[in-house]
Amino acid sequence: PQSYNTDDTTQTSTTSSGILCRYFRKRNLTWFIFWIIIIVLILLVVIIPTVIILKKKIIISKAISTTITTTITTIKKDTTTTTTGHISTKWIQDGITVAGGHGQGDQFNQLHWPGMIYLDDDNETIYVVDEGNHRIVEWKSNVTTGQVVAGGNGNGNRTDQLSRPTAMIVDINNDSFIICDSENLRVVQWFRRNGSNQQIIISNIHCYGLAMDNNGDIYVSDVEKHVVSRWKQGDKNGIIVAGGNNQSNKLNELYHPTSIFIDQDYSVYVCDTWNHRVVKWLKNAKVGIVVAGVDGQGASVRQLSNPSVMILDRFGNVYVADYMNNRIMRWLKLTDYIEGRIIVGGNGVGSGPDQLQWPSGLLFDRKGNLYVSDHGGHRVQKFDVDLN
Repeated sequence: PQSYNTDDTTQTSTTSSGILCRYFRKRNLTWFIFWIIIIVLILLVVIIPTVIILKKKIIISKAISTTITTTITTIKKDTTTTTTGHISTKWIQDGITVAGGHGQGDQFNQLHWPGMIYLDDDNETIYVVDEGNHRIVEWKSNVTTGQVVAGGNGNGNRTDQLSRPTAMIVDINNDSFIICDSENLRVVQWFRRNGSNQQIIISNIHCYGLAMDNNGDIYVSDVEKHVVSRWKQGDKNGIIVAGGNNQSNKLNELYHPTSIFIDQDYSVYVCDTWNHRVVKWLKNAKVGIVVAGVDGQGASVRQLSNPSVMILDRFGNVYVADYMNNRIMRWLKLTDYIEGRIIVGGNGVGSGPDQLQWPSGLLFDRKGNLYVSDHGGHRVQKFDVDLN
C-alpha cells in the first residue's frame, strides 16, 4: 500500500490556507479603501458645493438686507432733512419794493390796486395785474418803471381794453396772456407779439381766478355761480370741478371763490373767500377738504379772514394771503393743516417794510424768495429767504 507523508500534507494545507487568508484580507482592504475613496468623492462632488452655495446665499441675503436697510435709512434721512429744511425756512421780515411803491396812480412807476402776480424766472420779470388801471404791467428786475403789456387804453370793452382785470396766466405755448377781464364778464387771450390781435375765449362769466393745468386746460372761478369750471380749448361750456351746489359753508359748496391752484394730480385748490377758508377738491370729487382756515373767520392761527390768493409748494404745504388780517400764512401738510403760521406781515395794516395792506398776490421764485402784491399799498414787496 502507498504511504503518505501526513506532515507534508498538513504543512501544505496550512500554507495554502494562510495564502488564501492573506489574499482575502488584502482584497477586503482594497475594497474598503475603494469605498472610502468613493464616499470622499461623493462628499467633494455633492455635499461641499451645496454647502458653498448655501453660504453664498446667506452672504447675498445679508448683503441685500444690509443694502435695503441702508437705502431705507438714507431715504428717511434725506426726506426728513429736506422736508424739515423747507418747513424751517424763514424770510427776512422787512420787504423790498420791486414794483410800484410811489403811491396810487397810473404813471409807469405806479400801481393802482395791484392784484395777482406772475413771475418769469428765466427773464427775471414780474407781471402785475394792475386792477385799478385796467392793465397788465411788466416789471423787469432792478428797474423803477414798468411797461404795459396788455390793456392800458382806459376802462372799456373794446378788444384793446380791459375793465378791472383780476387774474392772468402766461400761456407759453401760444406766447400769450390769458386774462380774467372781470367787469366785461369775459376771459380774453392777449397775444404778446401782436398787441392788436386779441380774442375772447370765454364769455358771460363772472370770472375772478384763473389757472392752467399740464394739459393746457383752463380753470376759471365764477364768483356769481360760486363754482370752479374747467375749459378745454374750443369748449362752449365748461365742466364744473368744484362747487355747483348753491352758496354756503357746506363742504360740497363754495361762497365767492377767487384764487385757484391746480396740482400735478389735477386736484383743485380754491380760495373760498367768503367762507374764510381754502378747500381742496380731489379730481372728480363731490366734496372738498379744508386745508386752511378750519375755524371760520378770525385772526387766530386756525382762522383766516377773506383769503384772497393761495399757492402750493412741492411738499403740499399751503401758503395763503390772509387779506383782512394783513399777513401771509403757511399751513403744513405734515400737521394735517390744523393751524397756520405767520411767515410775513401780521404787524397791523400799514406801509412799513414789515407791514402789508390787504395782500392779494403771492408767489415764490426759484430761490424761495417770496413776492407779495400789496393791494392797498399799491406796490409789490419781495421778502428774501433768511439764510441766517
